[in-house]
Amino acid sequence: MERITTFPHLRQDFAASLVVFLVALPLCVGVAVASGVPAELGLITGIVGGLVTGVMRGSSLQVSGPAAGLTVLVFEAVQSFGLPALGVIVLAAGLLQLAMGALRLGRWFRAISVSVVEGMLAGIGLVLIAGQLYAAAGVEAPPSGTGKMAGIPGLLADTVSSPAALASLAVGAAAIAVMVGWTRMPKRVRAVPGALAAVVLATLASWAFGLPVETVQVQGLLDAVQAPALSEFGGLTSLSLLGTVAAFTLIASAESLFSAAAVDRLHDGPRTEYDKELMAQGAGNTVCGVLGALPMTAVIVRSSANVQAGARTRASRVLHGVWLLLFAALLPSTLGLIPLPALAGILIHAGWKLIPLRPLVALWREHRGEALILVVTALAIVTVNMFEGVLTGLALSVAKAAWDASHIKVEVVDSSAGLVRARLSGNATFLRLPKILDSLEALPKDRPIALDLSGLHHLDHACRTALENWAERHSSSGTEPVRLTRTDVVKAAPAGH
Repeated sequence: MERITTFPHLRQDFAASLVVFLVALPLCVGVAVASGVPAELGLITGIVGGLVTGVMRGSSLQVSGPAAGLTVLVFEAVQSFGLPALGVIVLAAGLLQLAMGALRLGRWFRAISVSVVEGMLAGIGLVLIAGQLYAAAGVEAPPSGTGKMAGIPGLLADTVSSPAALASLAVGAAAIAVMVGWTRMPKRVRAVPGALAAVVLATLASWAFGLPVETVQVQGLLDAVQAPALSEFGGLTSLSLLGTVAAFTLIASAESLFSAAAVDRLHDGPRTEYDKELMAQGAGNTVCGVLGALPMTAVIVRSSANVQAGARTRASRVLHGVWLLLFAALLPSTLGLIPLPALAGILIHAGWKLIPLRPLVALWREHRGEALILVVTALAIVTVNMFEGVLTGLALSVAKAAWDASHIKVEVVDSSAGLVRARLSGNATFLRLPKILDSLEALPKDRPIALDLSGLHHLDHACRTALENWAERHSSSGTEPVRLTRTDVVKAAPAGH
């Protein structure tokens, strides 16, 4: 009786944890392989996501682990700084997340433009798809995003003339076909996650037909753990490595908290406590860094599967970490049977889902400025790199917000009895100064003018000075001095903040 009272939803959580485990297993392995690190490191991150982040408060039903959204960034970091430095980067990012959570900065991540986040995910999706096409064919991919894109026609041409590459690509294409068609299967069949079905079927087909495809290289769980050496921390003096840490922190935090907001819409349980969720993610990444594993984020695919499977408490995500640990400890050799092109196919499918095609069309119709930010952010990530692409998107978002906030309206309210009454309303900033001066210069030059500034919410120094100069020029043209509804322009500035 005490057990039922203490764990009233254990049955639902237990069943949900098995579903999440089956969803997470192929994704953990696939993300690790695509990131250029041992497959076991993906499992370690999934285990930490369940056993560490899973027990902490924040978002009760959200599931954390290695994410496709960080694959490109991790691959670039490993190529630039080496695998031993990965633990330092992840550890530093985790500590930053803990500090931001303690400073109650979690809620401010919701202020990041959705267009920037979707552009980031679209850019990641494009690079991920391009890179995994090479992996599906068993060919090494070019290092840059533009190189990957430009080399696709040549890749396809070379594949046709190579039986081994053609067989490998066929396995990847079959995995994608299974993923796409699995949603149309009967409900009972769909109880098995599509990604797991794709891996199992591809493994059986490769074994049955003796296909010449590469499989996952297995090291063993303990052998894969690479705690960062003290000498690696010296890299934190490098600006490029610090920039990578900042990119990990920003992207992982934003993706996790946006995922939390999405998961909250899927259930009626307790709402996410954003600062605590950020600290939970920070704790998980700190442990992952100590173990030299992949960074973690909250993952919407696993989280939605958790909710749809009937999870009610944090127990489901903790148990999914237990199952991952048992699998990695008891059946590690099973990983060696998985064909790499099947994992590539799964990640191509995941990359495609990161590209917000339908939202982009709707955004273009209603808010073209936001759509432009999304597209530019994605293209910057493809052509330059992840960190600078996100910074480009953020800069454009801030510039657009500043432009929108500087809305100004100049209108003539009365021109009878020889006096022209004009009114400024909105925010007078330097961004709209050309419009303000053009409107004022268009007013009659041979009549007195009363300029009403009471509608201004803000008047910056540049506009105040320009209005003073305009008033002086108008008054010196032989007409009566410009009369303002306030004493003068200078005194209007404090009233307009």
